[in-house]
Amino acid sequence: MPIIDSTYKPSFLFEKGFISTVYSGLVRKVSIKQERERIILSDGDFLDLDWSFSNEKSNKLIILLHGLEGHGQRPYVTGAAKLFNDAGIDAVCMNFRGCSGEQNLKYYSYHSGATEDLESVINHAISNKNYSEIYLKGISLGANIILKYLGERASVPQEVKAAIAVSVPCDLYGSCKELHKLKNRLFHDRFLKDLVYHLKLKQEKFPDNLSLDELNSIKTLIDFDNVYTSKAHGFKDALDYYKQCSSLQFLPNIKTPTLIINALNDSFLSPECYPVKEAKNNPFLHLEMPKFGGHAGFIGKKNVYYNEKRALEFVISV
Repeated sequence: MPIIDSTYKPSFLFEKGFISTVYSGLVRKVSIKQERERIILSDGDFLDLDWSFSNEKSNKLIILLHGLEGHGQRPYVTGAAKLFNDAGIDAVCMNFRGCSGEQNLKYYSYHSGATEDLESVINHAISNKNYSEIYLKGISLGANIILKYLGERASVPQEVKAAIAVSVPCDLYGSCKELHKLKNRLFHDRFLKDLVYHLKLKQEKFPDNLSLDELNSIKTLIDFDNVYTSKAHGFKDALDYYKQCSSLQFLPNIKTPTLIINALNDSFLSPECYPVKEAKNNPFLHLEMPKFGGHAGFIGKKNVYYNEKRALEFVISV
């Protein structure tokens, strides 16, 4: 598809990517009523789903995926849920394993390429909830999972009608290198602190899987992926994990209408994370690259973010 010319233009204050990213992550608030459901997965572990509903009974659902160390109450997912509910579409915010306020049962948890749990939620929505139209929307890590899910399979359920991927690090190694740069030190350290905290809890529960020496050796995000993410999930090392799970390689295979929104001033993304060639060569891919927005910081009027508005417009148009 041709590249989409973006109309996004925030106020002068939020033109800086750092400011829009921090404001959206730490200051924004969204009020929404959610109902939690726990589903049991085939391996005996569980997922917690946070549902919100439109005023009228709906056969349409948007499944929302959060980012690294996020959860189903983060404003960047509840904001979309609220907007879609107001438009007559139910929403479910999927908490990745271990992200709902309670440790998951297994040593392994979630990662950027773990599409099996998304598949379980989609099947649950179709078989147990009877939704006939399903849309997918993910932010950052969640967006990479969606793109990989859509592109790695020969087919997806016919009920899946459209997808939106926002601030997506579709080249994981490139994004990892950006996060290790001085410009992203505050974000890097915040992510690392949260990840190591949760890994300490796992180490106490599974001491045979991870030694204290290995845990204490983690000083960077790539260390974390070398010590835990790769080993716990069947990859050789961090670089093997990044290579196998980057969604960029799966974009040519996507056959579901998909909108990618990556801001040009997103400090988390490397040049490889702007898939211009892939979008031009795949009629199902729509790529929008706003000049502003930072990382998931597309601040808009009345607390409705630009990426949320575009997501609703997109699913209505397909």
